Amino acid sequence: MTIARIGLAIGLALGLSACSSKFETYNGPEVTQLQVYKSERVLYLLHDNEVLKAYHVSLGGDPVGPKEVEGDEKTPEGLYYINRRNPESAFYLSLGISYPNPHDVEVARAMGQSPGGDIFIHGQRGRRTNITDWTAGCIAIPNRDMRDVYAMVKDGTPIFIMP
Repeated sequence: MTIARIGLAIGLALGLSACSSKFETYNGPEVTQLQVYKSERVLYLLHDNEVLKAYHVSLGGDPVGPKEVEGDEKTPEGLYYINRRNPESAFYLSLGISYPNPHDVEVARAMGQSPGGDIFIHGQRGRRTNITDWTAGCIAIPNRDMRDVYAMVKDGTPIFIMP
């Protein structure tokens, strides 16, 4: 009887931990590209030309215009790729964006500065979701949405960030 109770307790514990996991699974159409429209504060996940999901986003603290140098609080503009993922991010979950590209480096160096880096799509680390733009240049979405995006988007997926 004691062994049965221990087995039941372990089963319940595993079941509860699965319910609270931040890792979702996704079995739908492949996300073939992401599109961010900074002026609309929206992120689209697409399969070919079909929008699968759309999410409201927060951007860098000074989001108008392309990112040029480290510390300008702008979100980059252009074509990049999802190049890494961080399940232990300080901002819940995060997907790395391949900023800076060679053009970004050239622009910053011409100004005698660094282009910066570490641009991500990430969760909000306990922030209220009604704050508009607060990141250092990243794209932030509510944690519940970040779970979906993290599950749906694979490394290597192109992301187009438009003004």
